[in-house]
Amino acid sequence: MNYTKVVFSCKGEEWQQDLLINDLASLGFETFEPTPEGFNAYIISGQFYQTQLTNLLEMLPSNFPVQYLINEIEHQNWNELWESNFEPIVIGNDCRVRATFHPHEEGYTYNLVIDPKMAFGTGHHQTTGLMMKYILEEDVAGKKVLDMGCGTGILTILAALKGASVLIGIDNDPVCYDSILENARLNKIENLEAYCGSVEKIPTCIKFDVILANINRNILLEQLPAYSEALKENGLLFLSGFYEGDDLKKIIEKCQLCGFTAEGNKEQDRWVAAKFIKRT
Repeated sequence: MNYTKVVFSCKGEEWQQDLLINDLASLGFETFEPTPEGFNAYIISGQFYQTQLTNLLEMLPSNFPVQYLINEIEHQNWNELWESNFEPIVIGNDCRVRATFHPHEEGYTYNLVIDPKMAFGTGHHQTTGLMMKYILEEDVAGKKVLDMGCGTGILTILAALKGASVLIGIDNDPVCYDSILENARLNKIENLEAYCGSVEKIPTCIKFDVILANINRNILLEQLPAYSEALKENGLLFLSGFYEGDDLKKIIEKCQLCGFTAEGNKEQDRWVAAKFIKRT
């Protein structure tokens, strides 16, 4: 599968760049890499439409000029890029995430091995790190966990290492489907099932104790009713992939309509992860 790389050069405030990245995610861009001049954005080539990008950029304010270049990259180049930029990361005090090409390091309760390939989720992005912090705080031992938009499976695998009994990962990208299965094997997780698709793949025979969803705001708003249906009473819902302010307000409002009560949120660089409880 080929990806398109769009190189953005931006002059403006950091928050303006963050809002642009959020809008690009709604167009299907999956991964963002900071650069001295701005950032690089990656999208599956078949999902890239330059007209959509042009229309988006025309709506930007005059005090935020943006230029871009489009490059096509192949699968192998993408993997080489990850290997050259992916360094181990520590979440909290006792969780370390590394790739297979990094050495193991003792002293951590949870040592995750994640080879990202073209899938999202290494712990480096603020939203992934925030979601991992929530999982580290929660007692998920013996719980049934659903991970929507699972990417590499990093959240599912951390829940597995913390003792979750049933683990389901769902992503609509075939690359992510392959990635979560590979990473489950690397971490010797045997009770994880993965499905390629969307909410239609959520097993109806299971009521989950915990649902994790680190996706973009618009998809979350669309899928929240399905999450409510799949989650048991007093079950926990953790959401990320959106910003503080208006994004968070819309998420909370929709969650309340779907039977959830907000239980707080975590923030980093304006990115947010939020916790909800399903009520009757």
